[in-house]
Amino acid sequence: MLRRPLVPTQITARAVSRSFRGRVVLDSVTCSVAAGERIGIVGENGSGKSTLLRLFAGEDRPDEGEVVVSAEGGVGHLAQEERLDPHATVQSVVDRALGELRLIERRLRDLEAAMSDADETAMAEYGDLLTGFELRGGYDADARVERALHGLGLGLVARDRTAGSLSGGERVRLRLAALLAASPEVLLLDEPTNHLDDSAVNWLEDHLRTRRGTTVTVSHDRTFLERVATGLLEVDPDRRRIVRHGNGYAGYLAEHAAARRRWSQAHEQWQADVAGLRETAATTARRVAPGRAMKDGNKMAYDRAGGRVQQSLAGRVRNAEERLRRLLADPVPAPPQPLRFAPVLRAAELSGNVLGATDIAVPNRLDPLHLGVEAGGRLLITGPNGAGKSTLLQVLAGRLRPASGTVVRRGRLGHLPQDPVPGRPHETVLAAYARGLPGDAADHAEELLELGLFERELLAVPVGRLSTGQLQRLALARLVSRPSDVLLLDEPTNHLSPVLMEEVEAALARYPGAVVVASHDRRLRERWQGDRLRIPARAAAVPPDSAEVRPQPV
Repeated sequence: MLRRPLVPTQITARAVSRSFRGRVVLDSVTCSVAAGERIGIVGENGSGKSTLLRLFAGEDRPDEGEVVVSAEGGVGHLAQEERLDPHATVQSVVDRALGELRLIERRLRDLEAAMSDADETAMAEYGDLLTGFELRGGYDADARVERALHGLGLGLVARDRTAGSLSGGERVRLRLAALLAASPEVLLLDEPTNHLDDSAVNWLEDHLRTRRGTTVTVSHDRTFLERVATGLLEVDPDRRRIVRHGNGYAGYLAEHAAARRRWSQAHEQWQADVAGLRETAATTARRVAPGRAMKDGNKMAYDRAGGRVQQSLAGRVRNAEERLRRLLADPVPAPPQPLRFAPVLRAAELSGNVLGATDIAVPNRLDPLHLGVEAGGRLLITGPNGAGKSTLLQVLAGRLRPASGTVVRRGRLGHLPQDPVPGRPHETVLAAYARGLPGDAADHAEELLELGLFERELLAVPVGRLSTGQLQRLALARLVSRPSDVLLLDEPTNHLSPVLMEEVEAALARYPGAVVVASHDRRLRERWQGDRLRIPARAAAVPPDSAEVRPQPV
């Protein structure tokens, strides 16, 4: 039998726990990454993905457990929250990233001079340093800098420009380019596709697929995961555990689908077992001793035989009832049905335009534009941050009054803001979901559970303790439970796990009403079937869409 050589484990987390302000993020998780793997870390926002990456980078320490990283060629980490010195030049940022390679190169030059005296110690050190320098591509460093800057769209930026003069997106791309040029053995990237246009993302994907070393990437970009990741680590925010999936993004989706099928089969088997035991108990209880004739007038023997039969039947009834009791005490619930956006039930369907806007504008937020959406129509709104996409949806939803222009709405609107506030801080998940629905909150517990977005123990958790992803799930639960004729969705796949993103897209495809979506999601844009409206960048600098409009309860 041929045996494959064992690939050494490069990153190991053993029974790691981490909490923040009393909230447990990771609870005794164990996982590992082998040398040369390209691993994606997935999960909804607030689940602990960035925390896990910081633990791998050694920039955070676990409350319990240990993280072991073996990387003689160094570890590089692209964090989301890192800030550059505004006075630092582009060149100095690059030089800092290459600092270790520069030091090794200078030491090699010094040792070359020392070796002329046949210094054996210097020769041994030189050999070790040279091996590491070559493994990290030291001789190719300057060429990598040029390739990374051009690939990420910074090729024309002057090297003497300061970081403070760059846009936010340019600063992120500069940090990424410098890190890729440094070529550490282990590369840890947190949402590297943020602030990249499609050509830059394509370049990054090609680079990561061909680079040597180990790459671990936190990403919500499904297309990126599909093209780059060889395996995925899924962080479950409700159970605070990590599940490993092989065979890249396709394997991740396949394993989730298989788990759902197993759940459905287990539920069907449980139902069959319960029905069978109920039938056994009822049938057996009805049975009596055989109605045979008494022989030889021996009534005592006849009664003894009948008693034995009755005792046996009673034992079988008790056994069936006990097994039934155990099954009913530990039921296997039905798996959640696929998400479904509920349409308004009408005697006559809506027709014609259900949403229209003429020359609407909001100062410093949205330049004048007009649009129209027919019943059952589809409109995808794209454009750079700051163009006014979120502002437009707020105006269409009636949550923001335009300074000029008119808006016409027909039918019931369902609106999902980009950063929803679906409940009050001290309100429970169940109470927030049920607000506005008839009856008591407790009357709606089962319908919320049937959506598959929350487990029972989370229904009593205050909204103020939810993660960003859990807040998005709660807003989504409220949206799908209220019938609508028109859906206005602002980045609907934000903050969700990839498998839930896929469910939301499938639900939108089945929805018969009109849909207006603003999204940067590449996979959603690639699959979109309907009209498109691209809002160009505004001439004046404005804050990004996520900060344009104050979040409002939905």
